[in-house]
Amino acid sequence: MTTGESIEQLRAGLWKDNPGLVQLLGLCPLLAVTTTFVNGLALGFATLVVLACSNVLVSATRRWIRPEIRIPIYVLIIASLVTCIELMFKAWFPSLDRSLGIFIPLIVTNCAIVARAEVFASRNPVGASLADGIGMGAGFTLLLVTIGAFRELIGQGSILSRLDMILGGDPMAGITLIDGGWLLAILPPGAFFSLALAVAAKNVIDRRREAARRAHMPRNLRRADGATATRA
Repeated sequence: MTTGESIEQLRAGLWKDNPGLVQLLGLCPLLAVTTTFVNGLALGFATLVVLACSNVLVSATRRWIRPEIRIPIYVLIIASLVTCIELMFKAWFPSLDRSLGIFIPLIVTNCAIVARAEVFASRNPVGASLADGIGMGAGFTLLLVTIGAFRELIGQGSILSRLDMILGGDPMAGITLIDGGWLLAILPPGAFFSLALAVAAKNVIDRRREAARRAHMPRNLRRADGATATRA
């Protein structure tokens, strides 16, 4: 696999095929734990590690996995990795483990991880599967961090609160920008509003990019491109 192909896969996971923004997978943890930047970062990183490792293991063993039992095998691989991550959180980040609660073991049920194992890792070599896992995991992490930071900023008027759950030491209040915030942002409806804003923002950016691309095309190519889009 060439460097260019690896970069393209990373870019696809971050933007074009983002699991949360485009495929709308893994919405349960995305909506539930993104009340703060720290929670989003922690769960996103855990998901990234599981996704990358599971892709590698599925790709490396795909020749010996029978098609009839492939899904249970994928789930078993993912569950083993999630158990390791959960034990690490309990040992090294106990406060973060308590904050995330059940959503660490629920990474097993994240549709994005099983989907990448089935759609990509089971059909591609290890290198490509690793790049795909890192790209998709990074895209999911970026979305969690962005929504978590947005909800924390709007709902609490601060950012980077409880960073001590990652770095250790005394409780950190974070950077307070305003006194108080809009409570709805850190409640469940705020999660849906935040995700809707993120999806809408991506669609607007994509449309503007497409319009700019078409504006710089020669007229004959623009017509052909428009005819192709109409047929599609």
